[in-house]
Amino acid sequence: MTNLVLRTDANGLTTLTLNRPDKLNSLNVALFTELRAHVEAIARQTDSVGLVIVRGAGKCFSAGHDLADIAEGERPPKAWYQAETIEMLANLPQPVISAVHGHCYTGALELALAGDLIVAADSAKFADTHAKWSLTPVWGMSQRLPRRVGLSKAREMMFTCRTYGAEEAVAIGLANERVPDERFDARLQELADMILAQSWFSHRANKRLLRDTDGLPLSAGLSHEIVHTEGRGPDMQDRIAAFKNKTVKQK
Repeated sequence: MTNLVLRTDANGLTTLTLNRPDKLNSLNVALFTELRAHVEAIARQTDSVGLVIVRGAGKCFSAGHDLADIAEGERPPKAWYQAETIEMLANLPQPVISAVHGHCYTGALELALAGDLIVAADSAKFADTHAKWSLTPVWGMSQRLPRRVGLSKAREMMFTCRTYGAEEAVAIGLANERVPDERFDARLQELADMILAQSWFSHRANKRLLRDTDGLPLSAGLSHEIVHTEGRGPDMQDRIAAFKNKTVKQK
């Protein structure tokens, strides 16, 4: 049986690939079950995994929630299973990059928004089409989208259901950058190398601070940082020594 989510590991980078290319990687319960198992494992592997990239096989990232699955009556293992899985992805200790090419619609956009960064190929197309199908979000769109693009732009995306290309996605803050399709893989590797070269301890600590203070008033966030900062990492001395000696430490 074909795996619906593929995992590859190389030098601290774990890539999770949605693998239903014949269905444009549409998201069904079986795919979420495999995704959840990978995410649970990665969360325990902070010593060997420093960065996660989520992407799609074939023509696109994902066309979104499998409408056939909805029409037939989904039977997830528990209530809110998919939403909970996306939340687990968003809360991984490691940084997560959503690498989007081609379609990224509705449920797929909710999944992509779990990434700390979104990198868009020139072919990327983003849309929230819940209203087209008389649906409302349950996977995080109403919360993560306005935090990414602002409330006014989120309203526009949700009310119009129109498609936004890669250039516009960057302009509104949905994507961090756009990349020509022919350079997409190379750019992802460049970003991975830059991120993995820094302290994994700092990445985990900084991600936790950003998550825990999201939405707090400035004074409360500053107080939280002072009280909950994790301070110096176990690799600090080695990194300073390497800098002094003009050598490079990767981890």
